[in-house]
Amino acid sequence: MDGKQYLTAREAAEMLGIRRATLYSYVSRGLVRSEPAERGKRTHRYHAQDVRRLLERRQQQRDPAAAAQQALHFGAPVLESSITLIDEGCLYYRGYDAVQLAQTRRMEEVASLIWRSSLDAGFRGDEQAPGGTPLRLPGNAGLTTVARFQMALPRLEAADDAAYDLRAEALARTGEHILRQLTAIAADAPVGERSLVQTLQHGWGREEAAHGRLLQAALILCADHELNVSSFTARCVASAGATPYQVVLAGLAALQGTRHGGHTARVAALLREVREPSRARPSLAARLRRGESIPGFGHPLYPQGDPRGRLLLHMVREAFPQSAAVALADAVSQAAQAIIGVLPTVDFGLAVLAEALDLDDDAPLTLFALGRTVGWIGQAIEQYESGQIIRPRARYVGPLPDA
Repeated sequence: MDGKQYLTAREAAEMLGIRRATLYSYVSRGLVRSEPAERGKRTHRYHAQDVRRLLERRQQQRDPAAAAQQALHFGAPVLESSITLIDEGCLYYRGYDAVQLAQTRRMEEVASLIWRSSLDAGFRGDEQAPGGTPLRLPGNAGLTTVARFQMALPRLEAADDAAYDLRAEALARTGEHILRQLTAIAADAPVGERSLVQTLQHGWGREEAAHGRLLQAALILCADHELNVSSFTARCVASAGATPYQVVLAGLAALQGTRHGGHTARVAALLREVREPSRARPSLAARLRRGESIPGFGHPLYPQGDPRGRLLLHMVREAFPQSAAVALADAVSQAAQAIIGVLPTVDFGLAVLAEALDLDDDAPLTLFALGRTVGWIGQAIEQYESGQIIRPRARYVGPLPDA
């Protein structure tokens, strides 16, 4: 479909192998959306995404087993969601460009958009407790921030009488409570009247406006990303009727894996390994000769480059043009593109941001976890409302029982 967002009637009919009359019947049944191509004219254009969805559905009908197997690895959609759209190299939250939101909105507004379908609702909770302290955890020395999140969530759940109130608005209020508490734990700062980003800035000692803009963008860009492994895990747990606290716990468990949010630690290790811009190309080439991958580059859903990583790197470069972290990141990015033709992902952007701000080693994963908590709660709200349990079947390939 050559990357088109819209198709003519002829193009759509040819792609589907149908007559135009059948295409029009698909439109009337709501299977393909159409809209006027030009004001005042009778010609219409048709959403390419809907045509792709119909083609994928046909594949599922022809070979259900193969389609199901492919769907579990960047394949056909397996669940409906109205939260996130990844299309033509762009990321949208409920129809809003996430890159634009990251530059113009606050995290609280984006959370409201994902949970309540409105940017203007903001946080509605009543826990503005000036001077309140974050939950203190015994024996937490040496633990990562995400591990401290995992320790805190059962305690927070036990203290919340509304934990099992699974109505949409109650879930949004619980999400606010969880997000505020986890942010305070990350910053080791009071739960008070500050915004989420201000709490991080205060706790991390990064009070400049440029610092706040970077942290805000990072959180928003990490808010949701369709059915990644942690979000799918969160939906499975929600489908069982577990509480939002347990949903976030499950999401955190998946996020830490090195093929997901834990990948940020591999990127940080790469930057430490390269050390100097002049070493970028030989270091990356040496990794390839050793049969090692280059972490932080190439995303299957963004062949032309991850817009989240691109924006974070642009904003870091704009805020700290003379930074050694920026010079190193640019050299590594250029070397990766020259050698293997791939572009930076959000993991690379988070690692570079943390390096430029001189944050702790686990800051990239912490930002990822805080941002994605919004998405996990949003995915859970949808799953609770569906009333369905996620229970796929396995295709057995082991030894057969004796007759």
